[in-house]
Amino acid sequence: MPSINSLQVIGSKGFGGAEQWFQRFSLALADLGHPPELVVRRGYELDGDHWRGLTRHSLPMRTVWDPVSKHEISRLIRRRRPDIVQTYMGRATRLTRPPRRWNILHVARLGGYYKVDGFRHAHAWIGNTKGICDHLVRAGLPARRVFHIYNFAELPAPGPVSPELRARLGIPTDAWVLLTPGRLVPKKGHRILMDALARLPHTVAGRPIWQIVLGDGPLSVSLQAQATALDIDGRIVWCGWIHDPDPYYRLADLVVFPSEQSEPFGNVIIEAWAYAKPLVTSASLGAQEIARDEENALFFDCGSPADLATAIRRALEDDAGTATLGQNGRRRAERVFSRESVMQTYVDVYRYLIARR
Repeated sequence: MPSINSLQVIGSKGFGGAEQWFQRFSLALADLGHPPELVVRRGYELDGDHWRGLTRHSLPMRTVWDPVSKHEISRLIRRRRPDIVQTYMGRATRLTRPPRRWNILHVARLGGYYKVDGFRHAHAWIGNTKGICDHLVRAGLPARRVFHIYNFAELPAPGPVSPELRARLGIPTDAWVLLTPGRLVPKKGHRILMDALARLPHTVAGRPIWQIVLGDGPLSVSLQAQATALDIDGRIVWCGWIHDPDPYYRLADLVVFPSEQSEPFGNVIIEAWAYAKPLVTSASLGAQEIARDEENALFFDCGSPADLATAIRRALEDDAGTATLGQNGRRRAERVFSRESVMQTYVDVYRYLIARR
């Protein structure tokens, strides 16, 4: 079948789960024989050498109304005439308005419970959870054009843990390693994590507890100050953004995901499962949709440091139980969140829309 030509547009300034997904998705689409062209915000993280030869266009995208960028996106669409223009989040979606006479499909991909007014002009919508799709339909978008497709997780083969990484991070060889990836913004719950760590004893089952934080963001300085004030900074490693988190997931004994209740999905959940790692997660909207408490994760009450500390301690004290959590998570990732099945669903939706435009 012929290749699907798409333009993938994102206007993010920082780098977080959405931007990581944009990168992962675009490269996976190219691997399937449908190489997209990319539109990213000029001068920021995605405007770099991450794309294995894919064509990249960088635009300022200063605001949701930026007339220069709006004009440039329209001109680019007119010149390239893709089958699909897929936009991410509000800024890129508002700036993208291909005239209907061009017969080019605009698909808005949503990973959050955004106000729908800024997305109504698209021709179709993809939500990465069922809850988001229900939100879109309740807001009046036509159900026949709203599609639910989960994110996928890469499923790595088992491999060795790097002793060099542990040594470089200064983590003792006998320490438990907790891993928390995520942008350092309020909704990701790092403040709760710091308070929970302060409630834990220095050792559990005779082993010290160390925490790795992967990510950066506006709360970086205040979170480190909080850790210092709580006297736990000596056992936290702040790594910033890591483009290849693979060795960090392999090193982890436990993945902790402390997001607020409004967390719509949580790529960290399916990434932990992909590595068969036991997971402690808040009972957020996303976790309640995709995970099962006591089966493939341990839930704690959102916003409760005491409950989080209890869940972490329980996980570390029950080797057999936590190993089962990780194994169950890996099986669920293979069944529901594999790259092959998710990407094939995207291609099928694209072909369905193209046939009916």
